[in-house]
Amino acid sequence: MARKKALLIGINYYGTDHELNGCINDAENIRNFLVEERGFSPSGHDMVMLSDIPENAGTPFYPTGANIMAAINWLVTQNRPGDVLWLSYSGHGGQVRNDDRESGFDDTICPVDFVENGQIPSQNLHRAIVSPMNPECRLTILFDCCHSGSACELPYVYRPDEEGNVNMVDTIKQGIGLIRAAEGLFEGGFSMSKVDDAKMLLGGATDFFNGLHHRRNRDVDEDGLAPENFEEHWETEGKDVWMFSGCADNQTSADTSIAGAPTGAMSWALVRTLREYPEQSYINILQNTREELAQKYSQIPQLSCGGRYDLDQPLAL
Repeated sequence: MARKKALLIGINYYGTDHELNGCINDAENIRNFLVEERGFSPSGHDMVMLSDIPENAGTPFYPTGANIMAAINWLVTQNRPGDVLWLSYSGHGGQVRNDDRESGFDDTICPVDFVENGQIPSQNLHRAIVSPMNPECRLTILFDCCHSGSACELPYVYRPDEEGNVNMVDTIKQGIGLIRAAEGLFEGGFSMSKVDDAKMLLGGATDFFNGLHHRRNRDVDEDGLAPENFEEHWETEGKDVWMFSGCADNQTSADTSIAGAPTGAMSWALVRTLREYPEQSYINILQNTREELAQKYSQIPQLSCGGRYDLDQPLAL
């Protein structure tokens, strides 16, 4: 019988200048969904949750960079054909400079100790998550963080129009909006935290405008899948991995409050659509999640995968 394993990561960065409100709630809500709706066991042998609640400090469940990488290794190794895996991350996402990438940046995630020990870049995440996998297992990933579109460097991304773009007019507006948001931070005073935020916004805008040079000639197939241009040829791995991300590489992902509870907008929307329509294809999930978020948020969820797979197949979870 196929085994189901899940790793859930939620980081609120308590007591820091980077504090968020809804990320641990995201992890708990997803855990409840997987157990109640998808037949996952809450046993510690099958489900691991990392969060920065105070009682986790000093334990393997505190989401330092080292603990995150160790937990990922637990999730993706020693699995058998047919096993079903889930990985979700809710926290800060960032970008670091990489001149070898066409956009000029690598996407990152930010462990609770990222100020002291650094962020985890997308290449490292791919090598830790995807490369060791048994190719006959299926992994579904949810990254609810800023700049998350390429956070695992999966080789193919869904781009729905004939030129491989989500919506060029809207995306240009978002690129300009990032610059204006960075400028607006300094209205009313100067602080180092505002400098950090402005760098992040301007990095997203730069990522976007650099990316315009490379969007028009993508080899988009009839299903809307386009190859990503990473340094490594990840497409040769043939891993059965699917990732829903909260936004494109050049966007931010909302930390919000819904029904009085702090939550990530993407996590809330994905769980909502899966609870309402349990039997959906991957592309239906993306479309319904986008529609849910479009009512209130500017972020555009993304779908990427490890190969040129049929997006109309039902979610295997």
